[in-house]
Amino acid sequence: MRSNKFLKAEQASLVWDLPGLMAGVDEAGRGPLAGPVVAAAVILDDRAPIKGLADSKQLSERRREQLYDEIRAKALCCSVAQASVEEIDRLNILQATLLAMQRAVLGLRLKPAKVLVDGNRLPALDVLAEAVVSGDALVPAISAASILAKVTRDRLLLTLHEQFPAYGFDRHKGYGTAQHLLALRTLGPLEAHRRSFAPVARVMQQQQLAR
Repeated sequence: MRSNKFLKAEQASLVWDLPGLMAGVDEAGRGPLAGPVVAAAVILDDRAPIKGLADSKQLSERRREQLYDEIRAKALCCSVAQASVEEIDRLNILQATLLAMQRAVLGLRLKPAKVLVDGNRLPALDVLAEAVVSGDALVPAISAASILAKVTRDRLLLTLHEQFPAYGFDRHKGYGTAQHLLALRTLGPLEAHRRSFAPVARVMQQQQLAR
């Protein structure tokens, strides 16, 4: 097995114009207090360009939904994966995010020759990979991945809202807003809450002390 040092050296020397398919990878949901972290990998088709690709956070919800359908229709292939709340609590959010990214790449129908990942950390992969800071705004395939991940995760949180409407997941999507924190203190955490995150851990501790 190759050492991490060797892997880092190989990844650092990635040639951007390496021939072959290129996949973009991004995630959604590292910061929220509830729900899984979702990652996507996308290989775009140069013959079917998609206009308007950008960092998903800079797009309206309606525009993200439109682009989601277009990406699904036009990309050579794409894959969406996730790491569960249990995995986030067991591994920590960084490692769970990298695991979701790894699963997304492994789920691609076509194997890429290289992978560009948004951010500054790389999942364990058996192909050349490079981390690209602000890649979701610079690399179209990463932008597409960010949109797929964001829309998929938002839909999961809307489903959670239908089950537990008092928490307001349809508005905050699990992030630690004042509304969410109030519901958390008043109603207590759900199974969907990340117990390793400080605001949730504090509420659980207070509940135990009150018993």
